[in-house]
Amino acid sequence: MDVTDNYFDEKVLKQSKTIPIVVDFWAEWCMPCRMLKPVLEKLEAEYKGKFILAKVNVEEAPTVSDKLSITSIPCVKMFKNGKVIDEFTGSRSESSVKQWLDKNLK
Repeated sequence: MDVTDNYFDEKVLKQSKTIPIVVDFWAEWCMPCRMLKPVLEKLEAEYKGKFILAKVNVEEAPTVSDKLSITSIPCVKMFKNGKVIDEFTGSRSESSVKQWLDKNLK
C-alpha cells in the first residue's frame, strides 16, 4: 500500500497495533530502491498475513520522512504497536531481507 503524510498515522501507526507494518521509504530516482522493491513485494506475498508492506515516497511525504529522520534511501523500518522495532538502510539480497523479517516477526 502507498502511504502519504496524510495517512501515515492511520495506515502505519494505528494498524501496526494489530499486524506488523514494514515501511519502505524510497524515491523514483533511487536505483537501489528500485532493486529492493520487487524483493519486498515478493516477500510480502510469501509471508502472506504476517506483515503488511507500506511504501512511502520520500518526495511525496516530506513530513513523515523528516519526523522519522530518513537521511538515506532505501530505508526500511518495521513498526509494531505504533513504534519502530528495527530498520535497515540500503539494498539487500532476498535472503538478507528474509533473515531480517524472520528475526522481527517472532
